[in-house]
Amino acid sequence: MHRLGDLQLRIMRVLWNRDPASVADVQAALDGEPLAYTTVATMLRKMEDRGLVRHREVGRKFLYDPAVSAEEVTRSMADDLVDRLFEGSMAATVTHLLRTREVSVEELARLERLIQERKHRQ
Repeated sequence: MHRLGDLQLRIMRVLWNRDPASVADVQAALDGEPLAYTTVATMLRKMEDRGLVRHREVGRKFLYDPAVSAEEVTRSMADDLVDRLFEGSMAATVTHLLRTREVSVEELARLERLIQERKHRQ
């Protein structure tokens, strides 16, 4: 299971889009409040220890690559959220989202199509 904090997720998004990237590349590409180079380097080392990223040396630089895909992280974090907040209930999750978020007509139509496709696969 992959549980990522906000900064870790922001770093992973940079790496998924810029694979590979140096610490300086990641630091420059991060959105939000600017972070010190050492903060980004420390976080990348910790993420490597957890198996989220890997690095290789090119000259005097470390280039980082994601070791897990965006799909793996999304699935893991979404499953954890559904399990912890909604006791695994997809219906409770969707009900909550439909009641608390703005949903366009286009999104509703897409959801209806996905539900119909899923019904036909059962």
